[in-house]
Amino acid sequence: MVKDLCLLFETHATTLDNEAGLASGHFDVELSATGEDQARALGVRRQHDALAAVFCSDLRRAFRTAEIAFAHRALPIVRDARLRECDYGTLTHRPVQEIEAQRAAHLATPFPKGESYEQVTWRVAAWLDEATSAYARQTVLVVGHRATFYALEHLIKGVPLHEAVISTWKWQPGWAYQLTSGH
Repeated sequence: MVKDLCLLFETHATTLDNEAGLASGHFDVELSATGEDQARALGVRRQHDALAAVFCSDLRRAFRTAEIAFAHRALPIVRDARLRECDYGTLTHRPVQEIEAQRAAHLATPFPKGESYEQVTWRVAAWLDEATSAYARQTVLVVGHRATFYALEHLIKGVPLHEAVISTWKWQPGWAYQLTSGH
C-alpha cells in the first residue's frame, strides 16, 4: 500500500530569548509580542490549506505559535515532545553564538548533559513514521524548531545531517515536503 503525506513545516514565532540572543534549547520560553503577531500572520498565511492536523513540540513557544495561528479553525493541535529543539544541556540559555560555534561538534556527540543532532533526528524519525501511517493521503503542519527542520531535511530530502546542521539558517514562510512510501 502506498502512503502519501504532505508535510508543511513552520518554525515557531519569535520568543523573548530570540530577542535577547539566547539559545533556548529545552528551556520553556514565552513568545514575544512580535512573536504573537507572527503567529497570527502564520494563521492568515495558512488559512486556505486543507490541514488534517497541526503538530508541534510540547515547548511553549511551539504550541503557543500553533494555538494563536489556528485559534479560528477546528483543527487538532497535537503536542509531541519528539518535535522539540535540541537539548543543549549545560549550554541551555547561553548566547546563540556559543551554540552556533559548536553545532558541527555535536552531530553524534551530545552537548554536555544534553543530546546530539543524531538523537534529535531519531526522535523526529519516530514521529514521522507514525504520522505517515496515521495521516496517509492528507496534509499536516508541523510547528517546530531549527533542530526539527534539520531532521526533516535529512530524513525526507536526504540532505546529509552535517550539511543541514552547519548550513546558514535563513527563515522563510514555511517549507513543504511530500512523502511517498510503498509498504
